[in-house]
Amino acid sequence: MAGYNVAVVGVTGMVGQTFIKVLLERKFPIKNWKLLASSRSADKKITINGRDYPIEEARPESFEGVDFAFFSAGGDVSEALAPEAVKRGTVVVDNSSAFRMDPEVPLVVPEVNPEAAFKHKGLIANPNCSTIQMVVALQPLHMAAGLKRVVVATYQSVSGAGKEAVDELMAQSDAVLNSKEVVKERIPYKGAAKHHQIAFNMVPQIDVFEEDDYTKEEMKMIRETRKIMGIPDLAITATTVRVPVLNGHSEAVNVEFQSPLSPEEARAALSKFPGIIVVDNPSELLYPMPVDTEGKDEVFVGRIRYDRSVPYGLNMWVVADNIRKGAATNSIQIAELLI
Repeated sequence: MAGYNVAVVGVTGMVGQTFIKVLLERKFPIKNWKLLASSRSADKKITINGRDYPIEEARPESFEGVDFAFFSAGGDVSEALAPEAVKRGTVVVDNSSAFRMDPEVPLVVPEVNPEAAFKHKGLIANPNCSTIQMVVALQPLHMAAGLKRVVVATYQSVSGAGKEAVDELMAQSDAVLNSKEVVKERIPYKGAAKHHQIAFNMVPQIDVFEEDDYTKEEMKMIRETRKIMGIPDLAITATTVRVPVLNGHSEAVNVEFQSPLSPEEARAALSKFPGIIVVDNPSELLYPMPVDTEGKDEVFVGRIRYDRSVPYGLNMWVVADNIRKGAATNSIQIAELLI
C-alpha cells in the first residue's frame, strides 16, 4: 500500500483524537499508524477503520521509520522528543509553543505563508489557535490595503485548556444550577496559585503573566502574528479572555490600514480567500457564532464595519473551531503542502 508512516504523539488528548479524525476525513495517504502517548496510556488501544491499534509509550526509538509525526503532548514532550524524531528522518509538525519563535523553525498557516513550510529542517511549528484564525482573516485585508495596526480581544472556549477544563465547566454549571459547591482547579491554568470559576463567568487571563502584565497567550498572538505575516514591526496588541463556551474561539478584531478599504471591499476580499467563509448579514441577524463553526475547518468572519475613529479602519468578528483549524487541521494542512 502506498502512503506514509504517520505517528500521532499525545493521541489520547482532544487534539490527538482530532488528528486521527481529520487525517481520515481528508484522506491523508497513510500506510501505517503509530499511536504514542505517556506511559499511563500504554497498552490501551484505539480503533481506526475497524482495526485496533495499540498505544505505545512515546520514546526516541518510536520514530524509526516514521515519515510524519504530529505532536500535541505539551512543550516538555516536544522539546524532548521532536529533535529525536527529526534525527531519525521524521518530519515533525509540532502543536506546542516550544519551537514557534525559533528563527530556524517555520511557523506556518498554509493560507498565509505556505512557502515557509518548505524551508523546514525536519521541524515545523503549528501556531497558537487564536493566532491561526486571526492571521487567516487578516491576510486578504493586508494584501488589499496594508496593515497598520491590529487590536484584538479574544473570547476563547474552555476546550483550549484541554478536556479536563471542559469537564470542569460542565461540573461547575451543574453545581451552580443545583446550589452545590463549585470546584475550581483548571482556570486560569492548572497549577495556578489561585483558581477561578468559569461557569457563568469570564476570566481575563489565559496562561501566566509576562512582561508589562500581558499574559503568555497575549504575547503569543503578538509575536506569532508578526512572524507568520512577515511584518516584524506590526503594531499589534491583544487581550485574551476565557469564556464559558465548550468549543470555538471568537475574536473581536480592530484593524487600521495604510490605505482605504470599505466593508464591501473587505467582504469581497475575504470571500475569495481560501479557508474563509463570510457570514455577515446584520439585517437577517446573521454573523458567526461558535456553535455554528464546531466541526468545521474554515475561519468564519462577520460584523464587518467601519471604524470611524481612524482614517482607514474596520472592525470584524472572527470565529473558528479551535481544536480543528486552531490545531489539528492546520497541522495536517501543513503536511499536505509537503506531499
